[in-house]
Amino acid sequence: MAHAQRKYADFEGLRERAVALRRAGLSLRQIRGELQVHNNDTLQRLVAGEPPPEWTKRPRAKDALRERARELRRQGRTYNEIQAELGCSKSSVSLWVRDLPHPEPRCTPEEQRARMNAGLERLRAEQDQAREETKRRAAESIGELSGRDLFMAGVALYWAEGQKSKPYQRRETVAFVNSDPGVIQVYLAWLDLLDVPRERLRFRVMIHETADVDTAERYWADLVGIDASTLLPTTLKKHNPKTVRKNVGDAYRGCLVIRVLQGADLYRRVEGWWGGIVAHTQTRLG
Repeated sequence: MAHAQRKYADFEGLRERAVALRRAGLSLRQIRGELQVHNNDTLQRLVAGEPPPEWTKRPRAKDALRERARELRRQGRTYNEIQAELGCSKSSVSLWVRDLPHPEPRCTPEEQRARMNAGLERLRAEQDQAREETKRRAAESIGELSGRDLFMAGVALYWAEGQKSKPYQRRETVAFVNSDPGVIQVYLAWLDLLDVPRERLRFRVMIHETADVDTAERYWADLVGIDASTLLPTTLKKHNPKTVRKNVGDAYRGCLVIRVLQGADLYRRVEGWWGGIVAHTQTRLG
């Protein structure tokens, strides 16, 4: 600094000229060129206390946004509404308007809850529509179902849901249990494909003892096309008071058991078919 003062011996005289130029509206660059002062520290000391002219101030884009945000807040707009209109972040809105009083509520708590519930209903309706549209497109993509398609689906379905023989308990019988009517219909179509006559099928309902047993029996009998009187005796599940059941209501109909008489040979073939699927899958993966 001492060196700079020695270089500019008449510092006070230079400062008077610099101040005059500053007040005349010159920028620092212009003053530097006029006075030939190239040391930034010295130049700053020469104009110390003198504000820069307005024309040298860079306009800030956010200044206009800030003023608009404050104007909207004074109108009673919420942070979310200001953010949506101005396209800025909520944190910026909060910073700009936090000194302003909170707007008075524009609706009662009851009206606010009603609006919220209406919004939730619209959201659920949109989600349900999107869900159904996805399922519709997926169903259409299946196209025509060939005999082989049904055959493969039936083998996998039985091995997932049907009764299987165990090394410690040989049971080469064909018995299938399910509560889904669509699954039951696909399984029966598979048995038809395998030329298993309906006379070899026996049907029985399994259901909780507190349910409407008669209605369930009629439902399953109608689904498979038989008279309810031909059903085998229904198996009733005892109620455990310590458990909370979720399978209640009018839609609960228990499960349907379908047994194929003289099914040992069919069971062996099913087990072989499934083994073939697994073997070919392992080959593809290998």
